[in-house]
Amino acid sequence: MDRFLSIYLNDQLAMGIAWRELARRSQKANQGTETGDALARVATGIAEDVDTFQRIMRELGIRRNPIKGVLTALGERVGRLKPNGRLTSYSPLSRFEELEFLIMGIEGKKQLWETLGRLAGLRSRLPDIDFSRLGERAEEQRALLEPHRARAGADAFGT
Repeated sequence: MDRFLSIYLNDQLAMGIAWRELARRSQKANQGTETGDALARVATGIAEDVDTFQRIMRELGIRRNPIKGVLTALGERVGRLKPNGRLTSYSPLSRFEELEFLIMGIEGKKQLWETLGRLAGLRSRLPDIDFSRLGERAEEQRALLEPHRARAGADAFGT
């Protein structure tokens, strides 16, 4: 069972790192705006979540898979090359898609904390980790980004 948990945790860590890097990149692209401020808060929260996740892995004695980390970083960078409707600059579609992808990741993270706490039984193995609070924090991050996502969608699609 711990073999499957190890694989799952490494997969989730790789995704967390990808979301963290996306949040940081998007925050920089929106610096000096309300959206940038919201993204800065979320990027900090995601970085803290990744740190918590790495702590969980250490406490469980699960080693990081370096190949997954490298592949994830590479995938995140390749994702930057996708067309955004503008040849050399940031576009309203870029903003919308980044916010939408971040919200998807946050929703997945909320589910992750529930999975780890309840389904994987880590609440009893790691009583000092408040999985419920981590899930609530994911909800707060989503709520913080949602109005910016909606506004970015309206800007991108002219509605």
